[in-house]
Amino acid sequence: ILKVVPSAQEINLAFQKSSEGFLKNILEYTSDAIVSVDILDNPHSGIFDSELTSVVGNLVKVVGWYDNEIGYSSRIIDLILKIR
Repeated sequence: ILKVVPSAQEINLAFQKSSEGFLKNILEYTSDAIVSVDILDNPHSGIFDSELTSVVGNLVKVVGWYDNEIGYSSRIIDLILKIR
């Protein structure tokens, strides 16, 4: 439960900035209408779906998609490259 309620646009902007900054290559931001088949073979750990962000009172709902096989495998590769 939030004390200060941001707008859906503010929430989306925060996720968009994160996906372009410190979460680049980990979090993808989309404003396109997508379905589950659209994220198959996507190497990101999560795809933030800005079209589904909603704020009702002091509760916020966000939706993320992921391909658990490719996304996980991509992070393992990142880890291996980091410790090499």
